[in-house]
Amino acid sequence: MGVPEKIKQIEDEIAKTQVNKNTNHHLGILRAKIAKLKREQEDARNKGKSSSTGGYDVKKSGDGTVAIVGLPNVGKSTLLNQLTNSKSKVGSYKFTTLTVVPGIMEYKGAAIQILDLPGIIEQAAKGRGLGKRILSVARNADLILLMIDVFQPEVHPLLRKELMGMGIRPDEEPPETIIEKTRIGGVAVTNLVDITKISHKLVKDILHVYKIHNARVIIREDISVDQLIDIILGNRSYVGTLTALNKVDLVNKGYIKEIEDRLKCKFIPISADANLNLDTLKEQIYQRLDFIRIYLRPKGGHADKVEPLIMKNGSSVLDVCNKLHREMKKELRYARVWGNSVKFGGQRVGLAHSLMDEDILTIFTR
Repeated sequence: MGVPEKIKQIEDEIAKTQVNKNTNHHLGILRAKIAKLKREQEDARNKGKSSSTGGYDVKKSGDGTVAIVGLPNVGKSTLLNQLTNSKSKVGSYKFTTLTVVPGIMEYKGAAIQILDLPGIIEQAAKGRGLGKRILSVARNADLILLMIDVFQPEVHPLLRKELMGMGIRPDEEPPETIIEKTRIGGVAVTNLVDITKISHKLVKDILHVYKIHNARVIIREDISVDQLIDIILGNRSYVGTLTALNKVDLVNKGYIKEIEDRLKCKFIPISADANLNLDTLKEQIYQRLDFIRIYLRPKGGHADKVEPLIMKNGSSVLDVCNKLHREMKKELRYARVWGNSVKFGGQRVGLAHSLMDEDILTIFTR
């Protein structure tokens, strides 16, 4: 029996198994087995294939990267042209964009890379319509902008499903669980919180499915079976999303309210063609990328408050050095900081010091 047949057999067994407290353990094992088989199937497909993505390799640039994902002909290219200085081809027919088109959006001192991706179709995550190559770009983005047509709002769950199928976990954080393989001792599970979704025995049995027989497992949150499988596979991408409802200039407010009630998700109503509500979209993109502004102050000089250095929230002095010049950290003696991250102005700090929004920073090198 081949891998596809094994997968189909397990899927049929899952479908006919009634979900209840007594079957949770069995269903968990089945989900682990099917995930393992799908991983093996994917590895077999990719074996011997070129790593080149033929027009879909895009070097990240700027302070953050946003990938626009949507069905064909929803206005992605028009939006890119409005937000940036790009000239992405626009047409009233499907599949106008055949490669990834990048552009830079300048906003509040940040240079944000916007990627216009070719439209995806159903089962894109399984390879239809070059979907895998397209969604692989979204995996590496800092934010995914889901763009839907005002006349096709029902595709929103489909877009999220395709992201999930590509190993992207939209709007999720990596589970706080650690699995450390050991040489002996079997599987030892320690939970630091009360767990209700999974038992110690199920954790051990799922690890055994993946031939992990000796390990230390530390659970710091109440994880599900699927989250445990994600941790074991280790190839998941956790990316935030925004949803833009395009072409709202063609409908009335009552129709938009109906869509809001049906979708039960937050979206930003826009019209890329009419340049409607794009300032709100820009602000939301900026906020979701979670930037902070760092003002650099030369020794003996004044802080440059005109062109701040844009960093991700939680960045350290070391991160700033790496962004300015990757060799700078080797020459760093110390830094001085003025702002909310220190107890007093001009406090001396080291490489590991975490900076906050609008901190002023002076770097002292050898």
